[in-house]
Amino acid sequence: MIQADNERAPRNRRAFHFNAGFLTQARVRRILSLAGYDLSLGKPGPEDDVVVWGRSPYAPRGEAAAEASGAHLVRVEDAFLRSLHPGREGEPPLGLVIDRSGIYFDASAPSDLETILATHPLDDTAILNRAREAVARIRDAHLSKYAATDPDLPAPDPGYVLVIDQTEGDASVLHGGADADTFREMLYWAVEDHPGKTVLVKTHPETDSGHRRGHFAAQDLEAYGGRVQAITGPHSPWRLFEGAAAVYTVTSQMGFEAIFAGHRPVVFGQPFYAGWGLTDDRRPVPRRGRALSRAQLAAGALLLYPTWYDPYRDRLCGIEEVIGALEAQARAWREDRAGYSAWGQWTWKRPHLRAFFGGHGDFGFAQDTAAALASRRPLLIWAGAATEDLRRAAEDAGLPLFRIEDGVLRSRGLGAKLVAPLSLVRDDLGIYFDPSRESRLERLVAEAAELPPERLVRAEALVQAILAAGLTKYTTGTATDLPDTGGRDMVLVPGQVEDDASIRLGAGEVRTNAALLDWARAEFPDAFILYKPHPDVEAGLRIGRVAPEVLARSADHVIEGADPAALLPHVARVVTMTSGLGYEALLRGVPVTTLGTPFYAGWGLTDDRGPRPARRNARPSLAALAHAMLIAYPRYFDPVTGQPCPPEVAVARLAAGEGFRPQRWLRALARLQEWKGRLGFPRVVR
Repeated sequence: MIQADNERAPRNRRAFHFNAGFLTQARVRRILSLAGYDLSLGKPGPEDDVVVWGRSPYAPRGEAAAEASGAHLVRVEDAFLRSLHPGREGEPPLGLVIDRSGIYFDASAPSDLETILATHPLDDTAILNRAREAVARIRDAHLSKYAATDPDLPAPDPGYVLVIDQTEGDASVLHGGADADTFREMLYWAVEDHPGKTVLVKTHPETDSGHRRGHFAAQDLEAYGGRVQAITGPHSPWRLFEGAAAVYTVTSQMGFEAIFAGHRPVVFGQPFYAGWGLTDDRRPVPRRGRALSRAQLAAGALLLYPTWYDPYRDRLCGIEEVIGALEAQARAWREDRAGYSAWGQWTWKRPHLRAFFGGHGDFGFAQDTAAALASRRPLLIWAGAATEDLRRAAEDAGLPLFRIEDGVLRSRGLGAKLVAPLSLVRDDLGIYFDPSRESRLERLVAEAAELPPERLVRAEALVQAILAAGLTKYTTGTATDLPDTGGRDMVLVPGQVEDDASIRLGAGEVRTNAALLDWARAEFPDAFILYKPHPDVEAGLRIGRVAPEVLARSADHVIEGADPAALLPHVARVVTMTSGLGYEALLRGVPVTTLGTPFYAGWGLTDDRGPRPARRNARPSLAALAHAMLIAYPRYFDPVTGQPCPPEVAVARLAAGEGFRPQRWLRALARLQEWKGRLGFPRVVR
């Protein structure tokens, strides 16, 4: 974990408040408590603090109490990455700014943020690198103060001038040296400065959702004879910046973001980001004269000033964890808001799938393909049940078809034992274990191969966390004493479920565990062949047992119930058809020979003896492959909070074993299924 950057707040200070919001907003109270402010009611003394919410209408109560008692006045506001939706829609913040000298949007006097930007050295290489990476992640994920934006919405033709509206009565306007006339002046100059160009007025999210009015009415725009148009809806600010010839703002946070999109915004108010040499200021703040780089501005405003909160582990944190949380929440909103019609799912998985994909749109289960198509919602189906006929039917109906499957960090326990997954992939092109057609993963791997090294640091850290915790796909098995190899190199041959879709679709000429063992013995005659049956096969739940005579001739030792993470550091090579254990081996630096075409083959990282798709011509590093497979491709669901989460939280839950106890009826059903499997009954759980 990256520790909280803001350590300026005192510890264990009584903080009196005179606003009911501090009583009703549990998240705000919790962040203040973690930051060392013990909220209290009553009469403060000179040794106490009084907290008020920014410059709200209720702030004068606290201001008067602080002045009368000699207590120190502290102003609190939402931080610059707040939540998916505005607070007026009930969402708690992911961070606060706790300012002991002013507040960032009030230009009448210096705030803690202004003091940081004016006096802090801002020359620490590590902090500046973190700031650059934070901005890059915010930009790539299309995050803003409110992250419910859709970067796939069609953008206007480039070359326009972007004018940013704000809500009427916003405190940042009043205390940023501006008023309603300032907005009319801004629009006039945007039109005047750029003759012949279209001017787009971006409305505020709270205006779009009907919570508050903006400064521009329809007649304000019509007065310019069609040159000025409003752009409403959840457009990504970053997508709008891409096509803008210039950006005009009063005090909006979008002006701050425009700086990191490469613009020099024209600023008509006095926001916190003006006066540092990065903006064209029409109302300069005389006391601000320091020239800052973009990285220095980001370091002060995003790392050093706010107090960030980790909603999964209930603690203060660095901005990296907040970005991860908001990335996960925004991705779920963007992908799921159109809803789904799902079918072809095991009955026991349905509540989990609804929780995973049903948080933002109309989610329903259909009885068959016809009912799913009739719903007119995007189609969601388990990858193994998707057929070419279904693909064509969806295409003919004009409906998106998404295949889902477990991710490579799945759970603590087997799916065959009805342990729900905490990671799933949702693929609009194919599915990662089917090499016969392109998958979304293949595109993500190719994109990751082009990333600069600094963008792969997160993936490298994630891999190290996985290795340190000894995690694998199922994180099952126990440490086992290894046999004496007599000095021979140990080659691990992982067994697979022989009717698994990855074998049916991705295996080469070798398609059974017996044939795999025989191939390994013939190819590595002097090696010590260690065979590890698949856990589902060991439990009697799936097919793939190897006859004793095959084991006798081709395996030196069979190891059952073993933890793969404990085995891999001791083996010289893994030989597999398509097993995910090959990927686990790559992460641990173990050479891998593949006889089929698993998702990690064909990229130059493995010894491939099976077919290789010609389209896999990128040459990613191991970190780039991990970035695609662990970060970009899957989605994660926190079993503790019941919310979308970043992969780092999933790794922490897996390492601690938190949230993986199935319901009592599922445990009973799993035991019944295992008993039936061992007696030879077919596996049927719908």
